[in-house]
Amino acid sequence: MTILPKDRELIEPSFSPIALKLLNERYLMRDDDGHVCETPKEMLWRVAMAVAQGKEMLAATYYTAMARKDFLPNSPTLMNAGKPGGQLSACYVLDVPDSMDGIFEALKRQALIHKSGGGTGFNFSKLRPKGAIVSTTKGKASGPVSFMELFNTATEKVLQGGMRRGANMGILNVDHPDILDFIDAKAIDGRLSNFNISIGVTDLFMHRVLNDNAEAAAIWRQIVRKARNTGDPGIVFLDTINRDNPTPHLGRLEATNPCGETPLYPNEACNLGSINLSNCVADGEVDYNRLRFTTQIALSFLDRVIDINCYPFPEIKEAVLRTRKVGLGVMGWADMLYKLGIPYDSEEALALAENVMSSIQRRARLCGSIGQDYVHPYPAWRAGSLRQRNATITCIAPTGTISLLADCSSGIEPVYALKHERKALANKDGEEMIFAFTHPEYEKALYDANDHRIADGVFQTAYTISPEAHIRMQAAFQRHTDLAVSKTVNLPSTATADDVERVFLFAWMSGCKGVTVYRDGSKSGQVLQSTDTTHCPECGGVLEHAEGCAICKCCGWSPCGV
Repeated sequence: MTILPKDRELIEPSFSPIALKLLNERYLMRDDDGHVCETPKEMLWRVAMAVAQGKEMLAATYYTAMARKDFLPNSPTLMNAGKPGGQLSACYVLDVPDSMDGIFEALKRQALIHKSGGGTGFNFSKLRPKGAIVSTTKGKASGPVSFMELFNTATEKVLQGGMRRGANMGILNVDHPDILDFIDAKAIDGRLSNFNISIGVTDLFMHRVLNDNAEAAAIWRQIVRKARNTGDPGIVFLDTINRDNPTPHLGRLEATNPCGETPLYPNEACNLGSINLSNCVADGEVDYNRLRFTTQIALSFLDRVIDINCYPFPEIKEAVLRTRKVGLGVMGWADMLYKLGIPYDSEEALALAENVMSSIQRRARLCGSIGQDYVHPYPAWRAGSLRQRNATITCIAPTGTISLLADCSSGIEPVYALKHERKALANKDGEEMIFAFTHPEYEKALYDANDHRIADGVFQTAYTISPEAHIRMQAAFQRHTDLAVSKTVNLPSTATADDVERVFLFAWMSGCKGVTVYRDGSKSGQVLQSTDTTHCPECGGVLEHAEGCAICKCCGWSPCGV
């Protein structure tokens, strides 16, 4: 049971009805009978005291930042800090060696990490291709995709943190012999449903595509086509990631966490947290003093999480302490733009993105290099790298649930819709909550005759912004981010394979570390469905209708089997 301080007055946190529901179902401590036994205020104090290691004054600083919703850490920290054996990291990367023992060891570790509330990422490229001879048995290998199905099935059986199904990222390098099978791995709706999948591509491959190399072009067309049809696979730009790697002497980075924002070595984990930019607006301007102050508090918080964390395996603790990576990011970016009256796709928004993120980066690096607690650099530091306490400091996560707790827009994404319904898993039984939502700034503008933001085109949403504008915003934040940026490029249902190809190429040329697209209606579980009868579902080309049937002008597809 959490005990609040008697001699210190703590501000009362104010959570929305949606946030209170989520806190009650997922985050608040329960007694032996399963009943909630702490309040949201007590939860925040529990977390603050655990991270501050009992230092009440420091804990009060952390508590205030969270209670004001200026900063929130990733969900495992909120759920588990202050509990016996609390695992606090959001994301892990695990190695998958080409041996039965290695594969099943990775499977065991995945299950235990999911049980404790973390997500896992894998690069399956070490596994031999389908049909290769296994020397010990003289049998034939089943290939990476078949083993991914094993990991997917295990995920079905283990609830993440006891509350939700786990999440995975599966990567296969583009030069693996099974790459075409991997590209098609999620072509059947529902297959590998607990995996995001991405192709690990190199600059060499991209140059071959641009130079019309036949083999590369064939693989590229299949990637683009499947991404257009199903939203998978995404792309991870491995050479771009490794150009920014602060510890190249430790090897090449080949895998990321489930949403792609944290490239990590095998057995590394990363503690994430996000600053609420929506709160950093005062009198129609960015409140940079509040932003810098929150950055300093947040970095101190995340660094301390490394030391109090209960790691699931000794190898993970060793890898984490070697580089001490943290990922401080942002949420509420779209809200900030609405409050400032700046359209998301404007040059002013891009300039502001660079100013805001560079301000966070500079302050974080300053605090991480000269503060009293940060005298020594991370153990794997080598001369020539930035001398700082943590190998990485900044990272932009999708902030799906914590943005609901903070009552702000997620990550750097545009608002999905000004009025929409959102589904969220409420509890361990898989029950869903459906939240109706109208953006408060839009609602305010509707009823204020002197508010010109609607007329000025400020209230843009995910599908009213061009794909190029999505990428430009991602690239602007990436230029001032150590790790990577989680961002989805939303496309209308009419988007073609050519549209997806342009997005992928532009992302690579713009210096993004990865890219994901989602075409409206491309997954059956989507709440809003489109009924497009003018474009081919296979390649997005224009359909010609005649004699009661249709045929695609581009690829020849027809629902009638012509």
